[in-house]
Amino acid sequence: MEKKKLFGLTLSELSEVVRDASLPPYAAKQIAGWLYHRGAPAIGAMTDLSLAARKILEKDYETGLNPPVSESSASDGTKKYLFRVGENRFIETVFIPDHDRATICLSVQLGCRMGCRFCMTARQGFQGNLSANEILNQFRSLPEHDALTNIVFMGMGEPLDNLEEVLRCLEILTSDWGYGWSPTRITVSTTGITGRIEEFLNKSKCHLAVSLHSPFDSERQSLMPVQKAHPVKEVLDTIRGFDFGRQRRVSFEYILFRGVNDTPAHVRELARILEGIRCRINLIRFHSIPGSEFTSPDQRGMEAFRDSLNAKGIITTIRASRGQDINAACGLLSTLEQNKPK
Repeated sequence: MEKKKLFGLTLSELSEVVRDASLPPYAAKQIAGWLYHRGAPAIGAMTDLSLAARKILEKDYETGLNPPVSESSASDGTKKYLFRVGENRFIETVFIPDHDRATICLSVQLGCRMGCRFCMTARQGFQGNLSANEILNQFRSLPEHDALTNIVFMGMGEPLDNLEEVLRCLEILTSDWGYGWSPTRITVSTTGITGRIEEFLNKSKCHLAVSLHSPFDSERQSLMPVQKAHPVKEVLDTIRGFDFGRQRRVSFEYILFRGVNDTPAHVRELARILEGIRCRINLIRFHSIPGSEFTSPDQRGMEAFRDSLNAKGIITTIRASRGQDINAACGLLSTLEQNKPK
């Protein structure tokens, strides 16, 4: 019988584990300390638990840490790792070093059900949610784990479509008994699921990034089917009604597609719909995927669009493209791995 995993459990869940095992209540904090502070690779290494307690836990549990199965390194220092999930299923995790910052990009689902036309992960279809163990294992088992300064939930899948597990991860990452990270070092991205944005904002203090890609309803819906069920106006109304305070921020991700969403009319409409929201826009070059009709503007086009938005009073930056020589588009490497002949 497959053993249950301790890594990825919250303190309250660990308290249930020790209670069911007839261990003293304080053992829950001891286990949390070993899992999230000291990085115990196995239950047997938790030496401030009695030998008898460790034996009891080992009957039904394991830590549940698994290393990546492959690594691809880019010339700019970016690394993309593949982690195996189940039988012949893989998720991608990206390590992005940048001067004094080192960011990990986490996946939250196998595939995705949002269906964005420009996304390789969407072509995999939805194959299942990742557990908190499978999400946090990417963070803990990254070879560069100790160098990390920032976390973004921007890999495979829609974080708010797996909100319960994502919130569990955020609790572990930011709690004193967990990793103790500041929420301001963590950003969660979403295509915009209205009710769940509100839940995320109320239950977390982490930053929010919204994939926008067009300010026009019909055009956005053609790019992102989520627009039909969750119109961007409702997303923006939710954001306007929330007090982000001074530390927390909201940003909008905007992939520029040549001749599609890069016109002066788009600049004007973006300025109109974002009026009154303290935010920034991150412009992103399109990373080509097989069979896509989309292309990215050249550098001059990217800069002109950025400058036009800045002139409208919206802080806008161009995100540096990373990992171009290692299948940078999200979902591309895992798709290639899954489709390898066996």
